[in-house]
Amino acid sequence: MDDYATLKVPKDYVVGVQTTHNRGHSPEEVAQRCVDRIISIGDETHPLIRDQARAFKEQVVKLVAHYMREAIKSDRTTVYNELKNAGQPQLAELIRRL
Repeated sequence: MDDYATLKVPKDYVVGVQTTHNRGHSPEEVAQRCVDRIISIGDETHPLIRDQARAFKEQVVKLVAHYMREAIKSDRTTVYNELKNAGQPQLAELIRRL
C-alpha cells in the first residue's frame, strides 16, 4: 500500500497555492513549506519560547534545504549515469552541467 494513501487529513484542512514563473520551486522554498507544515508556533506562546521556536524553525529550514540540494545532486548523478549507459553521452553531459 502506498504510504500517502494512509495519510490522515484533518477536516478543517486548508489548501494553499504557491506559483513560480518559468521555473520550479527552489529547495529553500520547498523546505520553508515543509517546515511550516511540521512546526507551528502559536500566537499566544510566551515571547521567550516563541523567539526560541522561531530561531529553531529557521535552522530546520536551512537543514532541510541542504539535504534537498544533496538529493537533487544525487538524482542528477543517477540520470547522468543512466543516459551515459544508454549511449547518450552528450545529453548526459548537459544534465551534469545543470
